[in-house]
Amino acid sequence: MQDEYRTVARAGVHETEVNRSRFLCALAPAADEREAQDFVAAIRKEHADATHNCWAYVIGADASVQKASDDGEPGGTAGVPMLQMLLRREMRYVVAVVTRYYGGVKLGAGGLIRAYGGAVGEALDELGTLTRRRFRLATVTVDHQRAGKVQNDLRATGREVRDVRYGEAVTIEIGLPDADVDTFRGWLADATAGTASLELGGEAYGDA
Repeated sequence: MQDEYRTVARAGVHETEVNRSRFLCALAPAADEREAQDFVAAIRKEHADATHNCWAYVIGADASVQKASDDGEPGGTAGVPMLQMLLRREMRYVVAVVTRYYGGVKLGAGGLIRAYGGAVGEALDELGTLTRRRFRLATVTVDHQRAGKVQNDLRATGREVRDVRYGEAVTIEIGLPDADVDTFRGWLADATAGTASLELGGEAYGDA
């Protein structure tokens, strides 16, 4: 697994104009191909009267899924430059749709490549990106007496507390970078006089 990846900070639309043609770039995070395809379908429906709705998406922290469409523009002048811009910016789990309303001036192949790739780049600048880092899910089990202090200490040191459940004991779910597991185990033993337990789970990604 990749240690980290970048994605778009939020969904949104950024508009540019090139030689009287309007280019609207809609960007959104997408957890999988279905989400990406649903987003493309929604934009195509919203802009059914547009000249073209070209799209590209990258899914997977290792960019294992890469797809693009020129939607009627000359081959390789729209979807591919959009995809290349996403990859150049090291974007993952993201979908981009550039809607073009033709303004009456032909741009030529070079102009189209610059316009479509540029629309994605400008939209990324406008909407912002964030880094998500791989971590290991871990569960701390501690008695009620010490649970409050442990939670406060976790938050004070910037640990992400993902869930807290109260039963006979208190279980606190957190995310830990792999490199911190041994250090954290030692800290937990000191903080709870050895009474808490730590159980490691699977891996996930969270905001860095």
